[in-house]
Amino acid sequence: MKFLENRIPPPLVALVLAAGMWGVAKVAPALGLEFAIRVPIAVAIALAGLAFDFSGLLEFFRSKTTVNPLRPERASALVTAGVYRFTRNPMYVGMLLFLFAWGVYLDCLPSFLGPVLFVLYMNRFQIGPEERVLREKFGAPYEDYMGRVGRWL
Repeated sequence: MKFLENRIPPPLVALVLAAGMWGVAKVAPALGLEFAIRVPIAVAIALAGLAFDFSGLLEFFRSKTTVNPLRPERASALVTAGVYRFTRNPMYVGMLLFLFAWGVYLDCLPSFLGPVLFVLYMNRFQIGPEERVLREKFGAPYEDYMGRVGRWL
């Protein structure tokens, strides 16, 4: 399945999973959380996701390096400042939080399979291949960074 590595834009992966979560929520029983409770929780989680996404993008722009996850070989700088001190993949963390917020909003336990599938897919087909390229490109500094900062959080 190597052909899937760095092929599908991560936001598209998240959107497909979000659609699947919605489909599952249409046929599976609801958890029964009150709308007035789950909406503010979902919004708060989504805002946290937005903060991770924008913080990651901002650091990439500051470093003048590519934001295209399908072309990690075009990276011109190893970004370790800002939110990258806490996670090596803040934009993916942001997408994961959006999916989790969507699951809260949908109020359906089986829909939470979406965020789990996102992590599994991203680890195998996006992050792993990115890490191979970045190890080759940046060597020991990237290895040191990997030792200090987790993939997700």
